[in-house]
This record gives sequence, structure tokens and C-alpha cells, in this order.
Amino acid sequence: MDKERYTLTRLAVLSAALLLGGCPAPSQRPSPPSNPAPMTQYPAPPPTVAPAPAPPPPRAPQPPRENHLSAATRSLVTQARSLMAHGDLDGASSTLDRALRIEPNNPLLWIERGRLRLAESDAHQAEGCGRKALALASGDHATQKQAGQLLADALRAQRRNQEAHEIEAQAFMH
Repeated sequence: MDKERYTLTRLAVLSAALLLGGCPAPSQRPSPPSNPAPMTQYPAPPPTVAPAPAPPPPRAPQPPRENHLSAATRSLVTQARSLMAHGDLDGASSTLDRALRIEPNNPLLWIERGRLRLAESDAHQAEGCGRKALALASGDHATQKQAGQLLADALRAQRRNQEAHEIEAQAFMH
């Protein structure tokens, strides 16, 4: 019976070996060849480089900016000047305030208001109006010149003659 059991065990082992496909045991696996055949390789694609953006077209020179009054504010300025000429400085001030509510960023209106403040002998307020007008007039040389003259006049009215002279010497005054 031992012989039978031995034969059966041997058959079982062989059957198992056949089922496993004749794979050798892990310790008996062959090592990979030291110089394997080179694999067919495709060349790597070239790196993608974005083309340099084209430079922007040269800008056409901008014409000098010019500030204008709208029809409504022009009418109010005309009315304010008339009131000033007749000595009604309070009426002129109210009229210019209305114009400034319409166009608060128009430097021409700030110049008008500054001239009115000088007529009222309020040089400090005139100076503030001149500085505001000058800040808003960038690019408009004619308006910058008017604002600079207002500012210089306001500084002189405060006996700040050196500052007035420096303002007049600035490039926008020529």
C-alpha cells in the first residue's frame, strides 16, 4: 500500500506541475539576459516651444487731449460769468456748483471756480481748485497752462511768490 500511496503522491505532484505549466520553482527561475535585445524606440517628439508673441503694432501718436464743456455746463459757465460781472458772487458760485455736479472731472470748471474764489479773496480755496484742475488736465497743454496760471495767481495772493515762480517755470506753462 505504501507503494500505491507513493505512486499516487507522485502522480499528484506531476499533475500539479503540468497544471502550473511547468514553471520552475522561484529559486530556479532563469535570470534575464545581461544584454537584452534593444527595443524598437520611437524618437521623442521635439519639445513644444510656443512662438514668441508678435510685438504690438506701434501706436500712432495721440493727438493732444482737449477738454471741452458740454452744452449744459457751457451755458452755466456763461451765466456764472454774467453774475460775477454784476457782482453776484454767491449766485455765480451756486451756478458753478450746478455745473460741477454735471461734470465733476472737467478741469475747465475747476479753473472757473478757482477764478471765482480769487474774486472772493479766498486764495486758499483758489489754490485747491488750481491743483485739482491741474491734476485733471493731464494731456491737455492749454488747460494745464490755465490751471498753472490760476495756481500761481493763488499762491501770489498768499504771498508765496517763490512757489508761484516755480509753478510758472514748469514745462506745462511754456
